[in-house]
Amino acid sequence: MRYFLKKTNIKKGEYLQIYISEYKRDIGSRNRCFKSIGYISEIKDKGIKDPVAYYQAQVKKMNEELEEKETSEKAKKIGNQSPKRYAGYIVLKGIANSLTFFEKAVRALSNERQFQYDVYNLMMALVYARATFPASKKKTHEDIIPLLFEKVDESSYSQILSCCEYIGSEYDKFISYLTTSIKKTYGINSSETYFDCTNFYFEIDKEDEFKKKGPSKENRNDPIVGMGLLLDKNQIPIGMKLYPGNESEKPKIREVISSLKKENNITGRTIQVADKGLNCARNIYEAINKGDGYIFSKSLKKMSDRDIEWFKGLDISNWDIVYEKDSNGKNIEKYRYYTFTEGFNYSFKNDLGLNVTFTANEKRIITYNPKLRMKKILEINKMVDKARNLCLYQAKKDEFGESSKFVNFVTDSGKKARVEIDEEAIAEARMFAGYNMLVTSETQLSDRTVYNIYHNLWRIEQTFKMMKSYLDARPVFVSSLNTIKGHFLICYIGVVLERLLEFNVLGCSFSFEKIMNFIHDFSLVRMDSKNYINLLTSNDEVGEFLEKHLSPEITNYIITPANISNFLKLKLNKRLDGFESI
Repeated sequence: MRYFLKKTNIKKGEYLQIYISEYKRDIGSRNRCFKSIGYISEIKDKGIKDPVAYYQAQVKKMNEELEEKETSEKAKKIGNQSPKRYAGYIVLKGIANSLTFFEKAVRALSNERQFQYDVYNLMMALVYARATFPASKKKTHEDIIPLLFEKVDESSYSQILSCCEYIGSEYDKFISYLTTSIKKTYGINSSETYFDCTNFYFEIDKEDEFKKKGPSKENRNDPIVGMGLLLDKNQIPIGMKLYPGNESEKPKIREVISSLKKENNITGRTIQVADKGLNCARNIYEAINKGDGYIFSKSLKKMSDRDIEWFKGLDISNWDIVYEKDSNGKNIEKYRYYTFTEGFNYSFKNDLGLNVTFTANEKRIITYNPKLRMKKILEINKMVDKARNLCLYQAKKDEFGESSKFVNFVTDSGKKARVEIDEEAIAEARMFAGYNMLVTSETQLSDRTVYNIYHNLWRIEQTFKMMKSYLDARPVFVSSLNTIKGHFLICYIGVVLERLLEFNVLGCSFSFEKIMNFIHDFSLVRMDSKNYINLLTSNDEVGEFLEKHLSPEITNYIITPANISNFLKLKLNKRLDGFESI
């Protein structure tokens, strides 16, 4: 683009104009009038002796200024803030916008302390930031929250830590508020509850009253914190309990379910579903005593010698078989089962150290899964090979790891300890591979119903996986007790919002991995002072679904401020099939 002086001869004389010459890709080069000056004779009458030379000098100056501006723009440096903005979290915000009771309860509780920042807004910003780009609290404050569209009135890293410390000190109340709000908005079904525990490690060696060294899921020797998670029949998290890492998991199912029922006025009968690690006489007694039921798994290896001999004598060819179709439409065996019902005796020591004995009428279902057997046999063979190799070198005990279950450490008097392969343990492990036993008080339920209810426990494992991988809940870098609890509360709220979106709004149309990938990938880049360019790709299945059922603007190439405002106001309180924004 350049300016030039144009002189035109017309009836009244010579006429001067400043023209601009510019090039446009779709049109090509073209000239247009930028400014009309006037007739030369009239300009001379105003005292300018040589109008052409005078205005040519002005045009030259204009071109020099234009060239200087273009050079400056080409050499323009990047700013101190990224032009990128994260937008994928709007679907989680749509869920949160529907949980109005939760917001009101949090604000009412935090108002008692008169914080200089909005606790609810800052807490939810931390939730959205962790779901979008999990990072340390410092990085979240500096690099992630500023790239959200949330209006957060925090101004310092210390306020982030203060918020985490506060919500951690009240984390049980916050979970209760959240569960109550879920009940009001979406409803919860506690006729069946699923419970499991896991632990999270810290990148520190020092223990305290909460961070204790215990049996880590990753076989690490770092201090850990335990977490118990409770899901309702619809696989929505409705309770969480944190406890020191060296404590037993078994009492936690009693504590969480008991507190949940009390806080949410749940009076109906609950069927507790949990893995073998939580199957103990005390839990069974407590469930029966409170009018609840249970479905646990039980290790066949822990049966008495008499029962093991009975098990060996079972003819598996007479068991009931359940089939499924393979990719070719052919029926193949999914699993087979053998069932029996009778009274079983239990005993345990109560809190006073007294023996309590009782009899429970139970249905027990022994299952055999051929795919599980193949998987277990491969795992056993791998550990046996490792144990045999280590035995050749007489390795130390701590080098064997999990394979130590297949060796014996023998010490002869006056001689050095030696390591021997335990062939009986190997034979026993291979014998039980693929078998499992389900124990339930629900004798009226069909065997297949019990099996299907129990196998929904994988949803809890999936929930823990989401928390540990996509939300990076571990390793934990904060150190004070309440800040640690606040960190896990933020992760828990993120998981709850995703589960409500996945099950109650999207109707299980997409896996949590695809949903989390959409949240990560839906981002915008500033195009000018107002509008943004959408970086979401057309092959994103979740984005395509949301375009059709939620908001067509989600897949627009250009996102306007009005679009963003509408995104942030969405309420997702029903299935998207017939969704109407509120």
